[in-house]
Amino acid sequence: MSAQLVWYKRDLRTADHAPLARAMVEGPVLPVYVIEPDYWRQPDSAQRHWAFIRESLIELDAALAERGLRLWVFEGEAMAIFRWLNAALGGITLHAHEETGNAWTHQRDRAVRRGCREAGIALHEVPQFGVVRPLASRDEWAGHWERRMKAPPVCPPATARALDPGAAVHAAAIPIDRLPAERGWGQIACPGRQPGGRAAGESLLASFLATRGETYRQGMASPVSAGEVCSRLSPHIAYGTLSLREIVQTHRRRWMALKAEAPRSHWARSLKSFESRLHWHCHFIQKLEDEPALEWRNMHRGYDGLRDESQTDPERLAAWIEGRTGLPFVDACMRQLRAEGWINFRMRAMLVAVSSYHLWMHWREPAQALARLFTDYEPGIHYCQFQMQSGTTGINTLRIYNPVKQSRDQDPDGAYIRHWLPALAAVPGEWVHEPWRMPGGLQRRYGVRLGRDYPWPVVDHEQAARDARARIKAHREQRDLARESARVRRQHASRSPAPERPRSGRRRPPPGQGTLDL
Repeated sequence: MSAQLVWYKRDLRTADHAPLARAMVEGPVLPVYVIEPDYWRQPDSAQRHWAFIRESLIELDAALAERGLRLWVFEGEAMAIFRWLNAALGGITLHAHEETGNAWTHQRDRAVRRGCREAGIALHEVPQFGVVRPLASRDEWAGHWERRMKAPPVCPPATARALDPGAAVHAAAIPIDRLPAERGWGQIACPGRQPGGRAAGESLLASFLATRGETYRQGMASPVSAGEVCSRLSPHIAYGTLSLREIVQTHRRRWMALKAEAPRSHWARSLKSFESRLHWHCHFIQKLEDEPALEWRNMHRGYDGLRDESQTDPERLAAWIEGRTGLPFVDACMRQLRAEGWINFRMRAMLVAVSSYHLWMHWREPAQALARLFTDYEPGIHYCQFQMQSGTTGINTLRIYNPVKQSRDQDPDGAYIRHWLPALAAVPGEWVHEPWRMPGGLQRRYGVRLGRDYPWPVVDHEQAARDARARIKAHREQRDLARESARVRRQHASRSPAPERPRSGRRRPPPGQGTLDL
């Protein structure tokens, strides 16, 4: 009987884990995680991602131990390790979840499938959430999602036959207590990063559904309140410490109870909004699954040439990444993101809009920069949303956020700005949103000299927005975009839910709503 290898990737849990369940039934089990050096050299990888994964791996090993197993961690190229294990163990069967990742993991998974065929290794891959592979048509996608979310969770047996792989495998494996804390990947300190591991995810889900989520709908838009009222589950979904199905079903039980008690309450409306975002999570990942080139190529090819990727201004890019554009609300949001690895969706959209329109940068380099900053980086959501917010999908409303209006709307008294920008700590609310308007005397009074203590704006944001609209208008007028827009709609646009309406009463949110206000 061959050894049953469970290949862990972005599914770092034992609960609702079909590959683990099947492997435990079929034979002696070897759960495996591979640290792939080439993956961590990619421009969208960062230390904060590894730190979250590392904590999750340590907790996963403890959960496997409850079933009589341990997690075997190796470092190297995945298929080379599987070939070596196949020889060392006298034959293996490989079990894994499908993954929709970046271009590197897409090619890696293709190489593993090809390598398994060549080596005679049986490979069983199963879906992890609502993404359908292959998807023939978007028309029935909502029905697929609903059926998967309503299916019972797959519970592995309580105990398993562990496999002792021998001295050579023991010697090659990295003990869990010796997992490297740092590997020199994307060194931006993240002192406020969310901790990894299933226990942290379970605690967040419980507190969100018990108390924190009541004002979710009202508070998700502002960075002042979003950190508390949003579930903060996005990194746990991205790395699979909780399954999306677990979250959907737990949420629906709570929602149905609340609707029965108070159908018009804040709670019921907030959880309805939360459900829509759980649905849109998979909707966006499906786009990248269907067209992996969206990581580097415009979704709507008619927008090729709108911005020149090779002419990105490195000084503007650095100012944006480091939170020193001279636009206080933009800089405060970026500094929170750098320090904590998370910010709410509306502020993510504003940051993208500023890079794409006001600073007129091609979306590719800013997208990689934010990928390194988001602890919850999910490639399918990230690149598709980036294109939506930068105006290259051809099927979504153009949203050029006014950073000063957002500042006044979401942080009216300026407390958030002053927290993240100490140079403006003494500036009162009437000036803090637009400090460049302060006369020199007021600058001296409030202890901030523009150009010395805090930068002048890198652009006139109002004029830059007008220029961006004019450029986009001219680009559209010079091209026939209709045929390509039709293709994008057929392949990627949302559809009305399938004829069987979900019992939850879910309705699709309007295009452009956030998927990471989770």
